Amino acid sequence: MNLTERCAGILLHPTSLPGAYGIGELGDEAYQFVDWLARAGQGVWQVLPLGPTGFADSPYAAFSAFAGNPLLISLQRLHDEGLLTEQNLAEYPELPAERVDYGAVIPCKMAFLRRAYERWKACADDAERHRLQAFRTEQGSWLEDFALFMALKSVYEGRAWTEWDKDLVERKPEALQRARQQLADEVQFHAFVQHRFVSQWLNLKRYANERGIRIMGDMPIFVAHDSADVWARPEMFYLDAEGHPTFVAGVPPDYFSPTGQRWGNPVYRWGVLRRDGYRWWVERFRWLLRLVDLVRVDHFRGFAAYWRVPAAEPTAENGKWVRVPGRSLFHTLRRELGDLPIVAEDLGTITPDVVRLRKGMGFPGMRVLQFAFDGNPDNPYLPYNYEPDTVVYTGTHDNDTLVGWYAGLGEEEKRRIVDYIGREDTSPHWEMIRLAYASVARIAVIPLQDWLGLGSEARMNTPGREEGNWQWRCHREHLSGDLADAIAKMCAVYGRKRY
Repeated sequence: MNLTERCAGILLHPTSLPGAYGIGELGDEAYQFVDWLARAGQGVWQVLPLGPTGFADSPYAAFSAFAGNPLLISLQRLHDEGLLTEQNLAEYPELPAERVDYGAVIPCKMAFLRRAYERWKACADDAERHRLQAFRTEQGSWLEDFALFMALKSVYEGRAWTEWDKDLVERKPEALQRARQQLADEVQFHAFVQHRFVSQWLNLKRYANERGIRIMGDMPIFVAHDSADVWARPEMFYLDAEGHPTFVAGVPPDYFSPTGQRWGNPVYRWGVLRRDGYRWWVERFRWLLRLVDLVRVDHFRGFAAYWRVPAAEPTAENGKWVRVPGRSLFHTLRRELGDLPIVAEDLGTITPDVVRLRKGMGFPGMRVLQFAFDGNPDNPYLPYNYEPDTVVYTGTHDNDTLVGWYAGLGEEEKRRIVDYIGREDTSPHWEMIRLAYASVARIAVIPLQDWLGLGSEARMNTPGREEGNWQWRCHREHLSGDLADAIAKMCAVYGRKRY
């Protein structure tokens, strides 16, 4: 599949899949979802970043830009390998089915992964041990630092790496070597977990690809400060002698926020990255493109220029725009990796330099229908203003559901929508989906919550809110054959059915 084919997709992060262990996993429920996507005529399954979640359980604040989330590992698949017993699974506590309770899931899941690891140590044959070692060797450029980072976080009871002993903060070679020796088993545990994640994920991806479904992944532009990436490569970021950021990322004040948004991520030293031939970025894209088929690049405008805020500032007001050698980066990526199946997240206030970069590299942009009906006929989110080189969404993970959004609109905006659709309708979410499907945008992606007609209770994320996000889960009965057939019919009507 390439980005010029007309098709449709559904946005659902794997944590939102149904299942028995408190969080969606890469087991039977994920395979059944792929089958359901195929019946629904879909060509794309879009997911959020797959990394190990850190602050506020956000997939956009991971402990690594490379590693996978251990919470997604299927316990049933580990049982099938002989690494967990029926008795083990029966002992797993009953957790909420409708939402992810991370406070409960994290200790439970990690404890069961440790059980599986202990059984693996006791039972693995030479061939199995060789497979793990080969994985550690192949992915050593990121895996060894990540595994040691996580082992040290356990020793320091989860504290940020800047609060560790000074020799470890400064990565003194003798301190690192001593830690690797003392924590060898814990390091191997985290390598084992990553090996199982990658194995399960690639098996699922292969199953999806064989059924005509391509996976669209998500790459955040910035990384979390408390991550293996920043700890292992401090020279790539603006940090002080203690490892704290001197500048952080954000966006300037606008109509929606008079003080802007101070995200707090450390920002890159692009000159350092450029002199190194962008090796870290090349390897990051190379690895992600092994895990997924397409990549949505978050905050694409940050590859033209980003808003840099002094770390001491409490808001984003006193920042400045800093140019980025994005064209040089993407040319290097293309030279090293070939064609780049990238979708540029270009939402918000986009300046001409961002448009030039996106179009110059041939990346499709994004349009969101929830932003379309402000009464401005030139609004770029109105479907009649789209270009084919576009991915259209009814909403993203940061938006309310269509039903929740529509319920909160004023009568004037509701009237504009009704007038645009051309008739009164009791199912505005269905008609908004129809607008997306009927548009010239080559790819139309709909969050599963919108197909289900769910309200604000099913919202995935509310930006600016630190708690209660990323928790929504669907139920098995949501994924009915009748709904799949109705979606497939709409795909056929609007030329988006894959087969």
